[in-house]
Amino acid sequence: MFTFNKSVLKAPVIMMCGLAMGIGQAMAGPKPDEVARLSEDLTPMGSERAGNAEGTIPAWTGGITEWPEGYTPGDHHPDPFADDEPLFRIDASNYQEYADHLSVGQIAMFERYPESYFMDVYPTRRSASYPERSMEMSIANASTAELVAGGEGVINAAEGFPFPFPENAYELMWNHKLKPKGTGGVRYNNQVAPTVDGSYSMVKLREELLGLYYMEGVKIEDIGNILLYFFQEVESPARLAGNILLVHETLNQVEQQRQAWIYNPGQRRVRRAPNVAYDNPGTASDGLRTNDMTDMFNGAMDRFDWVTIGKKEMYVPYNSYKAHQADVTPDDLVRPGHLNPEYFRYELHRVWVVEATLKDGMRHINSKRTYYMDEDSYQPLLIDHYDNRDQLWRFSEAHCINYYDMPTFWTTFETHYDLQSGRYVAQGFDNQDPVNTFNVALPESQFTPQALRKRGRR
Repeated sequence: MFTFNKSVLKAPVIMMCGLAMGIGQAMAGPKPDEVARLSEDLTPMGSERAGNAEGTIPAWTGGITEWPEGYTPGDHHPDPFADDEPLFRIDASNYQEYADHLSVGQIAMFERYPESYFMDVYPTRRSASYPERSMEMSIANASTAELVAGGEGVINAAEGFPFPFPENAYELMWNHKLKPKGTGGVRYNNQVAPTVDGSYSMVKLREELLGLYYMEGVKIEDIGNILLYFFQEVESPARLAGNILLVHETLNQVEQQRQAWIYNPGQRRVRRAPNVAYDNPGTASDGLRTNDMTDMFNGAMDRFDWVTIGKKEMYVPYNSYKAHQADVTPDDLVRPGHLNPEYFRYELHRVWVVEATLKDGMRHINSKRTYYMDEDSYQPLLIDHYDNRDQLWRFSEAHCINYYDMPTFWTTFETHYDLQSGRYVAQGFDNQDPVNTFNVALPESQFTPQALRKRGRR
């Protein structure tokens, strides 16, 4: 069991935005008088356009809006910041000097792996950008979008971020869940779960996505409570190959819970899978990742009380293009205890701090989680996970890039560290596979249980 120095955990939260704001303000409703700010001092997403007073965070000037020279859609995205040099390195010898800008989980990683874990900090690049229509629709949503069902649903929104003026934790989490990702596409979200000594086998996961919310001209009222369709097939190793998961993700999970089915090639049967939710183990994860940790958080929020702690400046993973390149292999990245830090980049960014605490009478393996969400994309970049003794247990990182062919800011690697066992699970190893596609026309008919049975028997 590791221990960590609690004296460095009192990081001040700046720009307090309503300490412990919860669902009590969830029905605040439209904010038309503020909409002009989304073209003035705020971005269309609702983040601050200006940099910080010290000049260490620059102003947002639109993010990445042009493809780098030589890039062709379908390529792994070249690093537009390849000439940047690290400003400094944070490691076990100096992390206390930077503790005000680190999460509890980051600090624990320095103490758990003092000889091998470090963070190279680079100049801050606010690269997040989105399609013009997505930003226009985000501005339109500011005047109409509302929470319903105690924060479990959204109405009167379409295509973009629903809440560019987030007033509580539920609105922040919905901005993440409805972040523009295109109407559909295919990706390889390959996964490793190394042993303590770093031995691993690759689980090859091919995934398809059809997002109804993101279709042009479609409103929430038009999609029948289906937010998106998700299909996942295990291609290897042989002992798992052919297992398929199909999910119909509902928008309002109080009105209708997530629907899921699995196909097992040994049984050649399609079965309902009601346990693909909450804290049940994710596919082939050795119990190191729960279903609601996919994309850092997904699914229903009803087992936790959610509050906004505020906004602060933190060193977070950002613009991880080096790890994304086609010539990087799993052997380059996988190390005992953690991924190889030589390949990852950290920057100073403003993040929203959101805390989820387990409700009395509810069951979950975590008593509390703290999310650190990028202000420009609402992507959770870090999570601190606590066990039912209220002790830090796990720590998660999302290493993101701007997929400038979409464009959207999303994960290229997602890693969940178990600080007690010394193991971790990491997803996103697509370096030797086709890169994510977006806005690819996938027919809705292939996301039915009947289609699942046919696809499983091919």
